[in-house]
Amino acid sequence: MTLSMYQAGTPIFVRQLTALTAILKTAAAFAEIRKIDPSVLLNSRLAPDQFPLVRQVQIATDGAKGGIGRLAGLDVTAYPDDETTFEQLEARIAKTIAFLQSVSPDQVDGSEERPIQLTLRSGELNFKGQDFLLHFVIPNFFFHVTTAYAILRHNGVEIGKRDFLG
Repeated sequence: MTLSMYQAGTPIFVRQLTALTAILKTAAAFAEIRKIDPSVLLNSRLAPDQFPLVRQVQIATDGAKGGIGRLAGLDVTAYPDDETTFEQLEARIAKTIAFLQSVSPDQVDGSEERPIQLTLRSGELNFKGQDFLLHFVIPNFFFHVTTAYAILRHNGVEIGKRDFLG
């Protein structure tokens, strides 16, 4: 049995974003119970030169949306990156999941050889679809989701491996 491009991406992103939503809800409840200003957690980071929680979630959603969108040959619309609350981050994730679920397997499957070009601050990157998904999109997505989890865990939010895995 073969694994399609759609199966290698979309279900993984939807599952992990759903788990991330549950983690954010746990973090919001943690802040409320302990009388912690939610912005403390939302702006926390693991290291001074690393992005805070809010930006980690934004980048994870952008990666999933952009990855699947590009593989499907769609124009990828940018989100404004203006979230300042847990509820707004949860809404952003829900919007991303809705987008992912709107893209059919037929739009993504067969994109293994599709040329993908990204323009980053550091320069241009060129990929074939399969390498783009497996060696760029998925690792970057999990880096930012894992960092979001680690920021909250480091701040005492009572989450564990089962929460991360969904």
